[in-house]
Amino acid sequence: MPDRGSYDPLDDLVDRSESEATERGPVVWWRRRPRWSRVVLGVIGVIGLYFGISLVQVVQAGRADDRNPVGAIVVLGAAQYDGRPSPQLGARLDHAVTLWEAGVAPVVMVTGGKQPDDRFTEAEAARRYLAARGVPDDAILMEDVGRTTYESLESAAEILLAGDLDEVVLVSDPFHMKRSQLIAGGFGLDARVSATPSSVVTGWTSARRHVREAAGVALGRLVGFERLSDLVG
Repeated sequence: MPDRGSYDPLDDLVDRSESEATERGPVVWWRRRPRWSRVVLGVIGVIGLYFGISLVQVVQAGRADDRNPVGAIVVLGAAQYDGRPSPQLGARLDHAVTLWEAGVAPVVMVTGGKQPDDRFTEAEAARRYLAARGVPDDAILMEDVGRTTYESLESAAEILLAGDLDEVVLVSDPFHMKRSQLIAGGFGLDARVSATPSSVVTGWTSARRHVREAAGVALGRLVGFERLSDLVG
């Protein structure tokens, strides 16, 4: 008979640690690194996701063409050359004329101040352009002091809200629409968007501007669009 007094339960235990480690294979690199590396990867992932969402929103806004009736059409300014709109501004104004003729709004607001040594503001060049295409003077409002999108929409909102014109359609290049909409909303405007379909900014230039605007939208939501405007203009 076996000597029960000498029986040790530990004799039945099998050391599987080595075999299990062998079966699992080598540990992947991010599990071997210190725990802080996982935090860094998580932060990078969140930032990437946040930027990706902002980029999708910029692209979607750039494809929007809201033609529901509103109080005013607001054209975001762009460069002018001694009273003549640049091709970029001209494309925006042509689209605004199309919306105005379609009865989207009874008035068109043009925006934009001037650079040093300019004789005309962007708004004045835009007003002359609209008048030459049949928009009467009494259907044109002007904001002619802003030098950035933020400043122009701030000044435009004061004029529009004073006239009970809180519902507007913003007109600009596709890449510019989402940030403009968010800024306008911050000033109390119910802003819809209608991007110009004939923007002169195309191809890789347009793609880069979309990426840049997505970064601006993402950062502006975090730090505020006023501070962003102060930082980058």
